[in-house]
Amino acid sequence: MSENSKIEWTDHTFNPWEGCQKVGPGCDHCYAETRNRRFGKGIAVNWGPSAPRRRTSPENWGTPKRWNDAHESFFALHGRRQRVFCASLADVFDNAVDPTWRVDLLQLIADTPNLDWLLLTKRIGNAHAMLDDALGTLSHGLTRWADVPWPNVWIGATITSQEEADRDIGKLLMTPARRRFLSMEPLLGPVDLQPWLDPIGMCCGQEMESCPDCPASAEWIHGPTTEYAEDGSGFSSAEIDWVIVGGESGHGARPTMLGWEEDIVRQCQTAGVPLFVKQLGARPMNHEGKPHAISDRKGAIQTEWPETLRFREFPR
Repeated sequence: MSENSKIEWTDHTFNPWEGCQKVGPGCDHCYAETRNRRFGKGIAVNWGPSAPRRRTSPENWGTPKRWNDAHESFFALHGRRQRVFCASLADVFDNAVDPTWRVDLLQLIADTPNLDWLLLTKRIGNAHAMLDDALGTLSHGLTRWADVPWPNVWIGATITSQEEADRDIGKLLMTPARRRFLSMEPLLGPVDLQPWLDPIGMCCGQEMESCPDCPASAEWIHGPTTEYAEDGSGFSSAEIDWVIVGGESGHGARPTMLGWEEDIVRQCQTAGVPLFVKQLGARPMNHEGKPHAISDRKGAIQTEWPETLRFREFPR
């Protein structure tokens, strides 16, 4: 499934820079920080609020263009476009990153229209404004990301708990994107996604009398409830297009109850949202609270999973 990545839900992984800062419990055992420390002889030189982020080489930045050029052969073999996860060793919307790097990244994305770029972040609240800022410096005739969300950009938010779901999914849905997705890895507890899985209708005052404050705000509807959020004008609909879920792996991994993952599966199936179960995690626990037997370090061997979790779906 993956051409140039060990991550099963993507074809390629591209890191424009390296370094980040922990922002929540899901970051506690960050593999990217561990890797940075290993190459830094015991010191995570690019991790933390005051640590410099390291831009990768020009040669590395040229790699996505080669993938883009290989579109026809890839499509002939797989019948679909290539997916690029950006960035596994950083966060595109990290405040500590030089803003000009994001401009360069957006230009690279524009120069590779045959690739679908998956921008996954733990800072979804930054995404819309930072995309606007970067877009404003490019010569594409657009000054707002909401004007025309690029067709080859997917925006994703990492959600590991109910607290993060309540805080961040609404922000994701207010960020214009070709597709929006959730990465629920590591899943650290039960999460109710139902308030956000139903499609959300948005309007402006010119189209719907019940939206009193447009163009400064827009109406967005979660089932029977209605809330108002700023600057939602110009984008017609918002929904979660894809959910990825997985338990924690690596040193110090916390237990993952299989029931948590099974509940995410049920919710997505009910709502008709494609779901990709990545792994059970290093410490999967069954419904009796006892360890579920696995033979690898991540719980990624599907034949060892309950049949209720054997789902690896993608958006169409």
